[in-house]
Amino acid sequence: MKKRLRILLCACVSASAAGDATQDFPTWLTQFRQEVQAQGISPATLNAALGEVRPLPEVLERDRRQPEFFEPFLIYLDKRLSPQRLERGQAEMLRHKALLEEVQVRYGVPPGILVAFWGLESNYGSQLGGYPVPAALATLAFDARRSAFFRGELLQALRLIEAGDVAAADMKGSWAGAMGQVQFMPSTYLHYAVDGDGDGRRNLWTSPPDVLHSAAHFLRELGWKPGEDWGLEVRLPAGFDWETARLGERKRLKEWAELGLLRADGSPLTDIGRLAAIVLPQGHTGPAFLVFHNFGVILGWNRSIHYALTVGLLSNRLQGLPGLLGGRAADGRSMTREQVLEIQRLLVMRGLYSGEPDGLPGSRTSLAIRAWQKAAGLPADGYACMDLLERLRQAQ
Repeated sequence: MKKRLRILLCACVSASAAGDATQDFPTWLTQFRQEVQAQGISPATLNAALGEVRPLPEVLERDRRQPEFFEPFLIYLDKRLSPQRLERGQAEMLRHKALLEEVQVRYGVPPGILVAFWGLESNYGSQLGGYPVPAALATLAFDARRSAFFRGELLQALRLIEAGDVAAADMKGSWAGAMGQVQFMPSTYLHYAVDGDGDGRRNLWTSPPDVLHSAAHFLRELGWKPGEDWGLEVRLPAGFDWETARLGERKRLKEWAELGLLRADGSPLTDIGRLAAIVLPQGHTGPAFLVFHNFGVILGWNRSIHYALTVGLLSNRLQGLPGLLGGRAADGRSMTREQVLEIQRLLVMRGLYSGEPDGLPGSRTSLAIRAWQKAAGLPADGYACMDLLERLRQAQ
């Protein structure tokens, strides 16, 4: 493992220096320090946060192996919606009942949604992450994959330290630089964290009022509509047009009902004037959902479909609603990045995938898969899975 991490770090250094073959991490860091000092960050803050900083190879390893990319949805969901997390969440809802009601009145975000975010982000404050945030962000800012994003987040982290929100030594969080009990990135912390307990400081590490007020404030600013739910599980009819199952294709519930969609328990759709899209997180054999405006707001917090659905489903369970009713027969085999790369390369050979294969199953991959599935007479769900890979191999 150590050898593999060293190789990965070397690859990061080489890729990040593509524009300047002589640049190494110390050179990059010196240039970064000069730039941000010119933007008002003091030498004292820079020394405290970055004085002894070194790249963290394990951060790069985590970045390349995110479960949202490679774990089938049902495995991802079951790991996070455990009986223990549900029981703890219900206890936290009772413990903070008055606070959650106060937050809902102010921001319009219901307790179940807030506690679901809290539970998924840090297991209700018990798992905050132990990575030094400046070092983690510097590692990712130097890496080529998302350098601009993490460079900006590192600057915002320095601004938080400069402003006195947190000391550099106490700025601990996730491998990606997210912090506190709701795992805000530095830019989110800077702009949306709230002093909910009135002590003059925004403290997302140990203050539940600050944590819950801040989470609700952020969701409201993302566009949360009070009084509306996020979505519901549905049953799709025989002969369904799988190409309509995408976030960009929204129809009134009346139209979906006319196409034969029912609730997962077999009852008819209600509130038929609302707009909704269909999400298939594990392809046409997995569970199916109609999702509404507030689902898009959850995606504004975290762009992972897996994550957003898990927030919604945990919220449902916290409110006493039933769990999943369908989709358990789906292909549950996890994939590796190398296997996704193989899918992309096989699609390149057929002239269906544009761009350089990267091993990450994003929108380009989904579009290429749909095109191949349609030509092959298969349900065009765009889902990258082992069954698809096996079919592509056989079709060579």
